[in-house]
Amino acid sequence: MKHEQQQQRLDKIIKEDPRFKRDAYLFVSEAVAYTMAKLREEGVPRHITGQELLDGIREHALETFGPLTLDVLQDWGVGSCEDFGAIVFNMVEHSLLGASDEDSPEDFTGGYDFHEAFLKPFLDAPDPLPTPPGIT
Repeated sequence: MKHEQQQQRLDKIIKEDPRFKRDAYLFVSEAVAYTMAKLREEGVPRHITGQELLDGIREHALETFGPLTLDVLQDWGVGSCEDFGAIVFNMVEHSLLGASDEDSPEDFTGGYDFHEAFLKPFLDAPDPLPTPPGIT
């Protein structure tokens, strides 16, 4: 599919469902490619499940945005795994992603808590810089 066609389809999606910014859709496309590549590396080239995609989205977001991940997602209008499901199925409806007959938006229900997934890894991380002597 040509880039111009993809952009037109995204324009239509956003007009019909303005909850999420364009960058959220572009990021989900990247996360699908990231997840598929990861599964290929593991020797499992096949259709990915909603849970596998959620895991790939989480990993890709943390690698891409680090401690700002939650802020970036909130800026895009994404606040839950169910939002990722809505984005995915908006894209499926407009032929930007494929889905099997068994796939549904419910596959993204209750995936993970955003604060646990996107903040906790950085709150639990050791301080990368030691405190200089004499500073308490």
